[in-house]
Amino acid sequence: MAFHLRAATNQDLPFARTLTHQSMSRYYLQYGLLWSNDGFDIAWAGRENWLICRDDTVLGFISLSRDSRAVYIRELHMLEACRGLGAGSWVLEQMAVKAQALGLLRLTVFKTNPAKRLYQRMGFSIVGEEDCFWRMERVCHVS
Repeated sequence: MAFHLRAATNQDLPFARTLTHQSMSRYYLQYGLLWSNDGFDIAWAGRENWLICRDDTVLGFISLSRDSRAVYIRELHMLEACRGLGAGSWVLEQMAVKAQALGLLRLTVFKTNPAKRLYQRMGFSIVGEEDCFWRMERVCHVS
């Protein structure tokens, strides 16, 4: 069963918002941050959003932005029941291919989020920190 990406639409916004809130609420609580549905919705509207799928099943989503130097992973969330299937690693490789033209793939992760280990396994390095976040990047070259 192969994974694939499907362009997300505005109809997918409630799913993405709910999944992000469920996935991140413990970190928001831990670091005293406030969740904003409106903030999420505004950010969603300005990003490139994809559903991560296997066959007809949606496993999660990824949200991207870019500038002249890098592709930025702004959100990457998997349904809890769908974690550990390899979809996260697969989508990070797909994003590395997407970032080849610019050279860098970047993300920010909460310092206490165990996903940091996945990112490191997938070639990301910590390049900085801000309060409760690690800034990470992966150099992506055309091979």
